[in-house]
Amino acid sequence: MTGNAWMRWPSREALSREGISQPRRLLAWTVRMLVLGMLLWGVFRSSHVHGWGVAGAVAGLIMAALVSWAFFRTTLAHRLWPSLALVAVLLGLAVAAQVTGFRVPALVLWCGCGIAALERLPLAAAVPVTSVALASYSTVNNDVWLTTAATVGGMALAGYVLRLDAEARGNAQRLLAQERAARTAETESAALAERARIAREIHDVLAHSLSAQLVHLEAARLLIEGGAERDKVLDRVVAARGMAREGLAETRQALSALRGEMSPVEDFLSDLVAATDGADVTVSGDRRTLPAEASQAVRRVAQEALTNVRKHAPGAKVHLRLEYAEHHVTLDVRDSGGSPGELTGSGAGYGLLGMRERAELLGGSLEAGPDEEGFVVTLKVPV
Repeated sequence: MTGNAWMRWPSREALSREGISQPRRLLAWTVRMLVLGMLLWGVFRSSHVHGWGVAGAVAGLIMAALVSWAFFRTTLAHRLWPSLALVAVLLGLAVAAQVTGFRVPALVLWCGCGIAALERLPLAAAVPVTSVALASYSTVNNDVWLTTAATVGGMALAGYVLRLDAEARGNAQRLLAQERAARTAETESAALAERARIAREIHDVLAHSLSAQLVHLEAARLLIEGGAERDKVLDRVVAARGMAREGLAETRQALSALRGEMSPVEDFLSDLVAATDGADVTVSGDRRTLPAEASQAVRRVAQEALTNVRKHAPGAKVHLRLEYAEHHVTLDVRDSGGSPGELTGSGAGYGLLGMRERAELLGGSLEAGPDEEGFVVTLKVPV
């Protein structure tokens, strides 16, 4: 046995009463009542005790009970020297009881000290205390030596078994506390992740809708500053109003998605290109229902890519291709290029960054850049 094992206290969970079942509590109280009964029986059966002797014996029993309670408290707090001092008091009470003729209480106190020391003290302190207590018991016991030796060995074994049992219970309590803490942390983490997902969905919807409205409103401002005709300006304002309505519809759709009530992603892309001049969509592979996060990523990237086309290459033809593979889905948004629009320099440039972050959160990837004709955005997410 290592030095650390000799000097290590039983855990506080082991020394406390937490985790003890109701039947075991009843058994422990039954044993305590039996011990108390033996002590009282040993006091009152002594023929030499009369008058003040009885009062002194009862006071000694009360003192022993109080010292025992204090011993349990100090060992629970892992206070070695006070615990040893209290055990010494109990051993002294046992010696006093033996000297004054109370043999049964003395034997009970010695046995109790030996067992309790093995159960609740570090082994380096418990072994000497138990040795003194059980040696005192052996000295005054009148049984034959073999019976006394068997009794002493049994009590020492009982004390160590109680120690092992308490340690096992303490380990179970610690594991239970760790499991509860892990579950609490997991619940909090899931709640934070869900809040982040909701915030991301709302942000993406608002960013797309407001960005599209900004395109039309900025165009209307430029037309007004250039002295354009009223109808042209009105067309831009009407388009901005239409984008506002679309944004409201998308917000409702996002709320439905958060509730798990999403339409198929193919239907969404068809509706999206139907509202965009010069856009079309093709779908290949075995169609199936996508996870909520992957479906939302495809929808948001498609929206953002079309917004960028309207902003940077107005009038360009756009082709969307959705491909289902065994372990992933790929969205390819490719435009034919065109002359830079009036709003090419507007915006903060966070659209591609936001799309890439969304893809990486799902373990996917997003690539964007020019090709032979125009610009292409490719999203790949695992499913």
